Amino acid sequence: MLQLIADPNVWASLLTLTVMEIVLGIDNLVFISVLTGRLPPALSRRARAIGLSLALLFRIALLATLSWLIGLTMPLFSAFGHDFSWRDIILLAGGLFLIYKATHEIHRDIEGEHEEAGGAVQAAFAAVVSQIIVIDIVFSIDSIITAIGMAEHLPVMIAAVVIAMLVMFAASGPISQFISRHPTTKMLALAFLLLVGVSLVADGVGFHVPRGYIYFAMAFSAGVEAVNILARRKRVAAGQTHH
Repeated sequence: MLQLIADPNVWASLLTLTVMEIVLGIDNLVFISVLTGRLPPALSRRARAIGLSLALLFRIALLATLSWLIGLTMPLFSAFGHDFSWRDIILLAGGLFLIYKATHEIHRDIEGEHEEAGGAVQAAFAAVVSQIIVIDIVFSIDSIITAIGMAEHLPVMIAAVVIAMLVMFAASGPISQFISRHPTTKMLALAFLLLVGVSLVADGVGFHVPRGYIYFAMAFSAGVEAVNILARRKRVAAGQTHH
């Protein structure tokens, strides 16, 4: 362990892997923020904590079973000229789930369904947590398989995952609040999830779409939305000064 701490290459791989885990975790963070946005604040915080804790546990469990994880990439059967593995099936199912969920949330926002109270809130909380668990499994497998090979030592990989999750947990609250305050950013987030869902489905059937393209598209859209938000604030401020 002391040799690992003293090795500068280990620190370099830890930094690289941590940054990569944070970037790969953006999808998960947006999904959790959108899902928990319609819960009361206390339950929303609890759901985010549960969701990110589960994501951390899934990633550590997967890292501890690397031989089993490598087996997930072994071909199971061939169809349409593509060798399907368990990883492909999980990504395909997760992508379809994301497409369905994002479409459902867009429909819910546009139709303006009424929120319920009491037991319905608890039921919604349970539904949110169960959906977070499903998508955590998908993103965890994708993230860890991508990360394997970047670091040679298991403790380094686990440390990178833990640091990335702590950063994501710190960012989850402000991101959720920002999305809930600005409905148009929620639509952008849902469009982002649709895009990720399509890329997961494509990956599952053998067409790999580099995540950089998706993140660039979303960053560009987010930049345009930031300009719109600033313009709206200026218009509101100007209106208040005239009154």
